[in-house]
Amino acid sequence: MSLIYGVLWAFLGQLFSFMQMQGGIKYGWYDKYPIILILSSIPSTWFYMKSVQHLVDAFNGELWPSRLIGFGVGIIVFVTLSIILFKEPLTAKTLVCLLLASTILGIQIFWK
Repeated sequence: MSLIYGVLWAFLGQLFSFMQMQGGIKYGWYDKYPIILILSSIPSTWFYMKSVQHLVDAFNGELWPSRLIGFGVGIIVFVTLSIILFKEPLTAKTLVCLLLASTILGIQIFWK
């Protein structure tokens, strides 16, 4: 169950971070709401901390799986939101990166 919670917290952290950084570009939030953007780093940091806590617990105290799972989730969230919000095309290079991120996730989750 810790693995599922860890991935969910990582997803939320990545979602908040994407909207904080790239959303600022799309919607002009940097100029309009700089303090809100800075304060939004508090919940995203908490999401990341909860993610690492659960993932380290799921992998018996090992740190590397939490880092690599966080990376894989981040790539998947970034690609998905870039396509949806920015209408960026899914290029061959992006597909390869998505495949590599998915492979890293699979290795970390299923290779015991």
